[in-house]
Amino acid sequence: MTATFVGMPAFPTAAKAALADTQLRRNLAHATGTIRTKRAGVVGEVDDWEELRLAGAAIKDRVLRHLPHYLEQLETSLQAAGATVHWARDADEANQIVVGIAQEHEAREVVKVKSMATQEIGLNEALEAAGIDAWETDLAELIVQLGDDLPSHILVPAIHRNRAEIREIFLREMGTAGRAAPEGLTDEPRQLAAAARAHLREKFLRAKVAVSGANFAVAETGTLTVVESEGNGRMCLTLPEVLVSVVGIEKVLPTFQDLDVMLQLLPRSSTGERMNPYTSTWSGVTPGDGPQEMHVVLLDNGRTNVLADEVGRQALRCIRCSACLNVCPVYERTGGHAYGSVYPGPIGAILTPMLRGVGHDAQTDSLPYASSLCGACFEVCPVRIDIPEVLVHLRSEVVDAHKAAPGLPSVQDMAMKAASWTLSSSARTGAAEKLSGLGGRLLNRFGGHGAPGGAPMLGALPGPASAWADSRDVPIPAPESFRAWWGRTDGGRRDAAPPGHAQGGPTQGGTAQGGTAQGGTAQGGTAQGGTAQGGTTQGGTTQGGTDGRGAGR
Repeated sequence: MTATFVGMPAFPTAAKAALADTQLRRNLAHATGTIRTKRAGVVGEVDDWEELRLAGAAIKDRVLRHLPHYLEQLETSLQAAGATVHWARDADEANQIVVGIAQEHEAREVVKVKSMATQEIGLNEALEAAGIDAWETDLAELIVQLGDDLPSHILVPAIHRNRAEIREIFLREMGTAGRAAPEGLTDEPRQLAAAARAHLREKFLRAKVAVSGANFAVAETGTLTVVESEGNGRMCLTLPEVLVSVVGIEKVLPTFQDLDVMLQLLPRSSTGERMNPYTSTWSGVTPGDGPQEMHVVLLDNGRTNVLADEVGRQALRCIRCSACLNVCPVYERTGGHAYGSVYPGPIGAILTPMLRGVGHDAQTDSLPYASSLCGACFEVCPVRIDIPEVLVHLRSEVVDAHKAAPGLPSVQDMAMKAASWTLSSSARTGAAEKLSGLGGRLLNRFGGHGAPGGAPMLGALPGPASAWADSRDVPIPAPESFRAWWGRTDGGRRDAAPPGHAQGGPTQGGTAQGGTAQGGTAQGGTAQGGTAQGGTTQGGTTQGGTDGRGAGR
């Protein structure tokens, strides 16, 4: 597999290309719509769903507050059960550990399951560099691998493929990686699954070493958990002689009882099921049953940096359910590849920048802006991660990082500095408003176009502003500023027409038929008998004194 996220363009560029792929958009709309509907049905059956969400968030927050304690407890429990525990600060250390274990057992291939963390660290590439083949056994991951593709969804990595495309991949590529697809293979799901089963079975029976991830790791008992829908995971976890599990340090849970809450939240939020068809748990080594050598690699790879961020640390609650992807209007239209990371969608837009750090490359820095901030992701998150809050927080960090970077300021920075200089002075602000009003009157007369509803709008803007205007309607400046209107009308208490729009000429029995405009503020003061029924003049000083029909009459 040679496809890689390295060197991917910034999100706006990648998203524009994805939007032009009509087949991709149809595939995504169908798949995400189906999953959303299923999730809504099974969540609606649970009367205390919100209480479950609160419980899930509280469990994860307790872990994060006391993470060193629970990790040490997990290590002790795993070692007591016969497992070997390794600590990896970054991707390189984790890859060296796994490659070293495979080489120690003279393995020429490994089988893998539930391995999103290994995709994060680039384990397949590291194994390939060492001459070791790594075979994905999850059906969707197998499709991605055979197609020399990249995953585009946390739960359904091949969500961007339809059945016809999968059939073509199987017919074309299966024979190059092992058992070939049967002749006459159709795109009927049962036949596709049977072809994958036959292809993978010989790999399971032949492999000495397996690599897995884990959905959860229970500190109290040293139990790792994998949930899946196909059964391939259980084959991977039980048949090989050696099992290596790469587990992010945030996956730890304090007690087995906490697992109960998570196993109610995860399947409903991910696949729209009441429970996963296969839930596998294992604790260490059992003589004569399953792998006889077990290794657990506890992976940091930036997670402690995320933990140090008081706003962003809530992202470490994530249980990789993908519910946020399935409701996100941006993801549904662009797919996962546009995010340039193994973690796509709303959670990827916050997790990837925090793991990698901002201010280093344009692709990562673009991710916090890959959102409309509609909040749908928070509403469905089973552990209540406030993704919009973290997105806004990360946007500020991106801006600060670029401010601190050497070199010329960006066009946006210069525009903001100019705005700050103008708005910090009342005189400069007033002058800018007058120029804006003049420009607005000229544009209303000679340019612009009408938007729905009749509001006057500009067309395309020149220079650096063109990219901003490509996806936005830019209103023509108002002919009169609010400040000028307020001064002219005393906040609306005088019915004065704008300059050049007097209602009856200079005079018609007074300033303008008896006042500023036909009788004072509103033909007789505030309300026909308020200030004066004749305004400033209508043949005398007043025609009703202070209250119209009162003392002066």
